[in-house]
Amino acid sequence: MRAGIVGFRGYSGAELVHILDRHPLMEPVLLEHRHDSGGRPAARGAKRPPSAPSTSASVRSEALDVVFLATPPEVSMELAPQMLDAGAKVIDLSGAFRLRTPALYQRWYKESHTQPALLAEAVYGLPEFCRDAVRAARLISNPGCYPTAANLAIRPLVEKGAIDLAAGIVCDAKSGVSGAGRKASLKTSFCEVTENFSAYSVLDHRHVPEVLLTSGLEEAQLSFTAQLLPLDRGILETIYFRAPGISSAGELVSIYEARYADEPFVRLYDPGHMPDLRSVQRTNFCDIGVHFDPATGRAVVVAAIDNLVKGAAGQAVQNMNLVLGFKETEGLL
Repeated sequence: MRAGIVGFRGYSGAELVHILDRHPLMEPVLLEHRHDSGGRPAARGAKRPPSAPSTSASVRSEALDVVFLATPPEVSMELAPQMLDAGAKVIDLSGAFRLRTPALYQRWYKESHTQPALLAEAVYGLPEFCRDAVRAARLISNPGCYPTAANLAIRPLVEKGAIDLAAGIVCDAKSGVSGAGRKASLKTSFCEVTENFSAYSVLDHRHVPEVLLTSGLEEAQLSFTAQLLPLDRGILETIYFRAPGISSAGELVSIYEARYADEPFVRLYDPGHMPDLRSVQRTNFCDIGVHFDPATGRAVVVAAIDNLVKGAAGQAVQNMNLVLGFKETEGLL
């Protein structure tokens, strides 16, 4: 089968090309868009996937089964209807279709939504919680990188009532610079990032509503801070909360074990042991570790992912495997 990739020169799009190049059941097709420019030079004789314009006519002529949009939200809103009308499934890696209403999108993205009907139709593509809906969807909204790790860590505990929500949850999230995308900016330039560490979008990061919606939280119950690490890839989130009804870290781990027993991309650590970024870089895994203090009821959960794989391209391929009827792990292990 064939998959088109719009935005293949960006970091997430390039990761998609890399994954699909080795996927045994798919052939990638590069879809050129007017905003694509400045590709990296390649060695002479290097194999390059076929290319075509990013139009509905190309979807038909290239017999594309699925189209990935690794594009800014406004471009995804422009292209998604065309690709769907041409008969392709669409997996969007932007934030264009992640929230449920135009009003919510307006609040967090500070822009009007131009495709409210598709916003209502889109399925949120976090497979561990939305697998059946993804299989039946024609438009899948790939989750943000920060919410992927946060929801995988928080939701099972909320479902079991293990967290004192009145005391709140603090999510301290750190990401490599590739999470900001390839477009040049002063904030992500080498001299600003190297030997530095900075917080941004404090209390108003646009990924916050994805955590609230998926984990069933009120805004007042979650304090989320994003921070920029001086490295290229990876996300590590340290999540603090009170768990008054819990007696040990092992009890928290047992909740995760029951919820993720059959999940191929969630890995758990023994109580008191924590994952790090090296454990997950260039993989589609989310690693979770737990520490707990019985005397005070304080709990700390650490979740780590690669922001370009499980946080973007790998999860998008995981969704593609589901919607096309392949084994979910195909091309990802």
